[in-house]
Amino acid sequence: MNDDDPADYLRQLKRFHRELDEELERMRTAGNCDPMELARLKKRKLAIKDEIQLRAGQLIPDIIA
Repeated sequence: MNDDDPADYLRQLKRFHRELDEELERMRTAGNCDPMELARLKKRKLAIKDEIQLRAGQLIPDIIA
């Protein structure tokens, strides 16, 4: 992922988060998924979510009221 443009990087993170969500759903519906792989993907998805929140906060300018 390229983080030269913060907004573009944020879009890429959101897309990757969505893809992980879809992969997790496929694994759940298949029924024969490896519990360790499922846990690994969930942990990765959570880390991506945390980074999305961090990057989104950086895009919002600080306004002193």
